[in-house]
Amino acid sequence: MKKPALLLFVLLSANIFAQKTYIYCGKLIDAIGNVPLSAKTIIIDGNKIIDVQDGYATPGSGDNLIDLKNKTVLPGLMDMHVHLESETKRNAVADKLTTEPQDIAFKAANYANTTLMAGFTTVRDLGGSRVNISLRNAINNGTTIGPRVYTAGKTIATTGGHGDPSNGLKREFGGDPGPLDGVVNGVDECRKAVRQRYKDGSDLIKITATGGVLSQAKDGSGAQFTEEEIRAIVETAKDYGFKVAAHAHGAEGMKRAIRGGVTSIEHGTFMDDECIELFKKYGTWLVPTIIAGKSTADSAKIPGYFTAIVTPKALATGPKIQATFTKAYKAGVKIAFGTDAGVFMHGKNYLEFKYMTEGGMPPMEAIKSATISAATLLGIENILGTIQKDKLADIIAVDGDPLQDILAMGKVVFVMKDGKIYKQ
Repeated sequence: MKKPALLLFVLLSANIFAQKTYIYCGKLIDAIGNVPLSAKTIIIDGNKIIDVQDGYATPGSGDNLIDLKNKTVLPGLMDMHVHLESETKRNAVADKLTTEPQDIAFKAANYANTTLMAGFTTVRDLGGSRVNISLRNAINNGTTIGPRVYTAGKTIATTGGHGDPSNGLKREFGGDPGPLDGVVNGVDECRKAVRQRYKDGSDLIKITATGGVLSQAKDGSGAQFTEEEIRAIVETAKDYGFKVAAHAHGAEGMKRAIRGGVTSIEHGTFMDDECIELFKKYGTWLVPTIIAGKSTADSAKIPGYFTAIVTPKALATGPKIQATFTKAYKAGVKIAFGTDAGVFMHGKNYLEFKYMTEGGMPPMEAIKSATISAATLLGIENILGTIQKDKLADIIAVDGDPLQDILAMGKVVFVMKDGKIYKQ
């Protein structure tokens, strides 16, 4: 190639890679202030926001312009409690004996895509298998499309606890799972299970501090770890750079988990006043998952949807989560948005906003719970959670004004993750 031609090629290539994207925002909820902004331009270079300007700035000749003047623009949403490997169905327990990991993987890729198209650009997946870790990697390397995933891999439970994979199975099928499979008894096994999650490639730790609703076990709320065991998990997790999320419905298990140092409590259904004081004392986050409670209670009313051991737990636990959320919110507990998606159909995550506002949280605060608050829980508030200069370009837009009608959060018309447009 001759020198002039080479120079022209270099200049043209530089111009292509220097192309910026301008987004015109008629209404902007940046998750910084408490009031929406009008007539703004977001300028993106690569995967980063390089400026947010007043008015509608004029793009350069080679730049990309996206006109969202008649939409509401927001940061990419974050769901702090999802299960991308599964989705609710009648008699799902039978799948344990028939479903191969590769079957789970294909379904998980679809659920991840659905989640991203619903405007959730970041999720925390709180319990699956090693498929979950592979899904995260496939999304990161561009093999498949989905949100940014922070995964706990396999949940850590006690024998017979909410996350014991052998619950409800004949012994010849279930065996005696140990730390490799996320089942522990005693401090040493707790530490080993955390180290195994590190070896597997998890991003955080999830424990089941109490019984649960959908596990094939009678108790849905009793404490299932000693406080000593929880402390061992949290201390080891800290050594490996992990935060710890704790599934907890019952008050005693919740108290042990909070005193043991977990970062977040998931569900929190039967918290009492002492629990609330501990939340505030230790700065522990609550991830309410109201929609999960409502949807499981609804499904339990359908004959044969759940097994006989699950149905009464769903009917007793599900309807209480919203009232608990209201009590915790009014008391000043820190709240981050989470839904338990998979317990209900993926893509309907936005309904949690409806239930949060019904429970007394103003729409702006509910939106912030799914943006800057969620980013703070994850420890990534320096790069995500708001629309401002030098943060990653995770941006969505919805039809309508969610501050006037929160159901507008379900009308996502534009999705950008990491500077790349996935829905327009």
